[in-house]
Amino acid sequence: MNDEPIIRVTGLDGGYEGSPPILLDVSFDVARGQVFGILGGSGCGKSTLMKHMIGLLPPMTGHVVIDGADIVSAEGDALLAIRRKFGVMYQSGALFGSMTLLENVRLPLEVWTDLPDDAIDLIARMKLELVGLEGFTGHMPAELSGGMQKRAGIARAMALDPSILFLDEPSSGLDPITAASLDATIRRLSDSLGVTFVIVTHDLGSVFVATDRVILLDRRAKGIIAEGDPRTLRDESTDPRVRAFFRREAEPIAA
Repeated sequence: MNDEPIIRVTGLDGGYEGSPPILLDVSFDVARGQVFGILGGSGCGKSTLMKHMIGLLPPMTGHVVIDGADIVSAEGDALLAIRRKFGVMYQSGALFGSMTLLENVRLPLEVWTDLPDDAIDLIARMKLELVGLEGFTGHMPAELSGGMQKRAGIARAMALDPSILFLDEPSSGLDPITAASLDATIRRLSDSLGVTFVIVTHDLGSVFVATDRVILLDRRAKGIIAEGDPRTLRDESTDPRVRAFFRREAEPIAA
């Protein structure tokens, strides 16, 4: 068994060109098969960090090593090879509204493989079945609930059998019951397929149910103020910032 982390972030300063850094000296590992959460309040850099991790935004300094290869320095075919190792589901699900669910999930296979049409069709149907949408292959995204669109987004992100799935705010905009169902889907896929999940979220209900380990970012600290099992952090942390986040306590108003 390979005990090396599947993702290793070291010394990362993050943000946008021409602006002060949002993140400073961020370092952490993600173990294989883990459901890993990136947490924090608004403006702390959660989504920015994910953009750095998937190579959408170059960090100011530092490294992001995915399965042994640094995505920060990779170019051309080497970069494409790294990106084939992961799938991404964005906050809205990002489905193409003019395509059926089956066509949405088929698309990555059509673009990135030379498989025959019947094989592509079979794989796409299998991915939709994994997320409980086998009966909705011919539906358009607008015909589905928000939770179903998110699950379809996960199915499309899994189309090329990546070893890592990045999910940006998967439970955002969902009612508690639908969010719980999505959490159960993520947990089941991780347990049954061994896929590593990296989830950006501020939904504590999802955090305690779905994740194995988390990092907590803080806007003022511009980095990680806690990491570990979220249940342990909630129950045992002595840092008032960590306790406030996990116990949903308001920050004191400055005099």
